[in-house]
Amino acid sequence: MRGPLGAVIGRYPSSDGSTQLGGIIRHNRKCRDVAFLVIFIAFWVAMIVNSSFGFNQGNPKRLIYGLDYKGNVCGDKNANPGLRQLELRYWLNPNQVYQSGLKDSQFKLANARSICLLDCPIPSEDSLNWVCDYPEGDIRLSMDDWIDRNYDYFEFLTPEMRNTSLQLQGPCYPVIFPTVNVYWSCQYIARASNISLRHWQQMGGVNINVDIVIDKSIHKSINSRSSVLKRYMADIGKAWGVLIVCGGLLPLFLSVIWLLMVRHFVAVMPWITVLLFNILIISVTMFYYLKAGWIGNGAVSPIIGEHDPYIRVFGRELNHLHVAAIIMSFFMVVSILTSIAIVRRILMATSVLKVAAKVIGEVQALIIFPIIPYAILAIFYMFWISAALHLFSSGQVVQNNCNTNCCAYDLVAKRLNCDRCCGYGIRYTPHIAVAILFHLFGCYWATQFFIACSSTVIAGSVASYYWARGETSPEIPFLPVFSSMKRLIRYSLGSVALGSLIVSFVESIRFILESIRRKLKVAGATPHSWFGKTAFHTSQACLRCVEWTIRSVNRNAYIMIAITGKSFCKSSAIATELIINNILRIGRVNVIGDVILTLGKLCVSLSSAVFAFLMLDAHRYRSSHNRVSSPLFPVLVCWGLGYIVATLFFAVVEMSIDTIILSFCQDSEEHQGTAQYAPPLLMETLNDQDEMQRLTH
Repeated sequence: MRGPLGAVIGRYPSSDGSTQLGGIIRHNRKCRDVAFLVIFIAFWVAMIVNSSFGFNQGNPKRLIYGLDYKGNVCGDKNANPGLRQLELRYWLNPNQVYQSGLKDSQFKLANARSICLLDCPIPSEDSLNWVCDYPEGDIRLSMDDWIDRNYDYFEFLTPEMRNTSLQLQGPCYPVIFPTVNVYWSCQYIARASNISLRHWQQMGGVNINVDIVIDKSIHKSINSRSSVLKRYMADIGKAWGVLIVCGGLLPLFLSVIWLLMVRHFVAVMPWITVLLFNILIISVTMFYYLKAGWIGNGAVSPIIGEHDPYIRVFGRELNHLHVAAIIMSFFMVVSILTSIAIVRRILMATSVLKVAAKVIGEVQALIIFPIIPYAILAIFYMFWISAALHLFSSGQVVQNNCNTNCCAYDLVAKRLNCDRCCGYGIRYTPHIAVAILFHLFGCYWATQFFIACSSTVIAGSVASYYWARGETSPEIPFLPVFSSMKRLIRYSLGSVALGSLIVSFVESIRFILESIRRKLKVAGATPHSWFGKTAFHTSQACLRCVEWTIRSVNRNAYIMIAITGKSFCKSSAIATELIINNILRIGRVNVIGDVILTLGKLCVSLSSAVFAFLMLDAHRYRSSHNRVSSPLFPVLVCWGLGYIVATLFFAVVEMSIDTIILSFCQDSEEHQGTAQYAPPLLMETLNDQDEMQRLTH
């Protein structure tokens, strides 16, 4: 049987058995769970080393632009030759593109000869255009002159060079097919120019294959899963301004406004929150419909810049937006029905929020305290996202290993060269995948750690207020928030590190199992029997329940850590016993309160998503240079960041309610069912007959 906490009452037994006077929440504390604090520090050192590898080896340009036949990244001003502003990859030889699209061909598009251009070439209406290789050797043209001449120096070629060019061996190649800029690669359109083709044939050029295959080959490469993932990561890098405004500043402003409204307009806040949530989720769903092309003409297009309106090119990004629109439609319907179902419970939510509003009114520093963990997380996320972009692009540029037999004229060697026909690619070693997974886990653990620290500080502040009967007591420091922060840093960082690690570990296991489930589903290896399917889905549901339970226990454990200074495991046991003994008392209050608070967090994050959509519609993010391939990832990141920021600030209300209720339950247990330390401002709510009936039945 657990004895009274004693220490939080103001007098506690010392180690020698005598009774001595101590301050509220200040008692015989000592550092707890130090081993896990050491592990957390070691983890941070590993994160820095891991990120340093990304910064050293990565180049975010690789996520956006392709490689030329020399292994240069298009747009790289430090390449040889300098490719500043030459961001579009163009495949010179149309027959190589055609050959790479054949099912039984061993030739791959990655080995086709490609160069970097400023714009995609199109056939001439009355003559034959040429695109020539980078000017080298006897071709005395600067890169700027080469660009000004539309990459054409055919008239300067020797008879030998003209002959090899007519054999599609360079250095100049005919422009027979129109090309269009599809995600910074010039895709061939299977619509040959009859005039250009006729000129080519009259000059004695070799046969050029005119087939729909030439249209599909490049498109298939551009829409591969790895290419799409790289573009999504690049979108995050391009949308830095959107992330800062919609993922950082806007949720900060909205969260503070929400707290102030809870403080001054607590009676109407549940109604406003529910109404605003439904409006916002409908708005976000409509934006997805717009970008998916199901409403209006604002569908995302893989084609960048001006193009023929009759050209239709579809990207995998559009399919992803279709899926997102369907998922949002489902959540929209569920949210509206849920809102209707909880209308009768909103009055109870108002009573619950009054508890937090009174505490915030007395301990006013609670409103501004979350700015401290917010600033720390903001700095961490800027570092983390930058490191993530470099890690995702940290593969090594190497020449492909192939047996391709092809020839191209070498301007430097002044002869036809049939060696080294293999193109270049980016090689990702297994340790890069491990580094990326570690980086992702590190982000989740660090986020949980800072949120847990913030929650513990808030709990300590509110507990100080409760155990002083809500009065100005000499035993309460002038700024209880900073006193609580001091206790956390001095004694309990290890306990918080352990609690956040447990949540992160369970969430990671669930993510891995979910990934395995998807792979099995794609491979057709999922269980087909009803028993297998039942067991599979039951295990998923159980894991979700375990995760939810751990989160709930952790939150209450942080409260007991703040009050008692015990280790994480001991505090979890105390909190769990209190919850079990007072399940009805806590359950009915917390459930409806948590629902309203969750809706409030979603309101902030959905507002971030709406404004992210609006900002990404600006010309800056639709122009060719800064073009975002899809709003999906930037919007989701803003949504997630908005939710995290809201969690930091809404923890003031959430932890205030939980701390008051747990303290009230502990107080009642220690005084034969009658709470002695409930402050007068709170007794108005807790002693109300109807409210007490909700708490005790």
